[in-house]
Amino acid sequence: MNNDFLRVIDHPLVQHKLTLMRMRETTTENFRRLLREISQVLAYEVTRDLPTTNVQISTPLTEMSSPLISGKKLCVASILRAGNGMLDGVLDFMPAARVGHIGLYRDPHTLEAVEYYFKMPSDIAERLVVVVDPMLATGHSAIAAIDRLKAAGATSIRFVCLLAAPEGVEALQKAHPDVEITTAALDECLNDHGYIVPGLGDAGDRMFGTR
Repeated sequence: MNNDFLRVIDHPLVQHKLTLMRMRETTTENFRRLLREISQVLAYEVTRDLPTTNVQISTPLTEMSSPLISGKKLCVASILRAGNGMLDGVLDFMPAARVGHIGLYRDPHTLEAVEYYFKMPSDIAERLVVVVDPMLATGHSAIAAIDRLKAAGATSIRFVCLLAAPEGVEALQKAHPDVEITTAALDECLNDHGYIVPGLGDAGDRMFGTR
């Protein structure tokens, strides 16, 4: 597996919050809050190499040359429904980004992703697209989402998740070797039902209090 393709954020505060999220007894309210907080850090990491250019500005005291972000504008693409749990945290960090949504559900028999909704900014080809989804399990949803984004014209895409399984990372790397993954943890494996182990259960159910 290419280490340049996968970035695991092992910051102590991220790992502390992730441990709390994994706990069975963590409430829905706290689960949502922790996911938002971790998403802010992941947004920081996935954008740390954005290009900048220096501009002349006036502070209250003097003139100076100072950096502003240059190059592609940003779009955050949320894979519904669980991706919306990360969306607010990412937007806290980059509030000017446009937002797109990709509706996918996993067929319980084949585990393949089925699309039911797709809405993106019209200038998607001109933007860096940050795709968010808490879990990278089989990789089917991520691959389907990125396939759709590329078909719509996106050329610069990064994927951000809370947890990843080795099987999902391998599948996404094989399908889209140009898409970097940023995650808070690389877990052990998938179980027979396609869930990440040790994981934290179904992120959508725990986030929204559904079963």
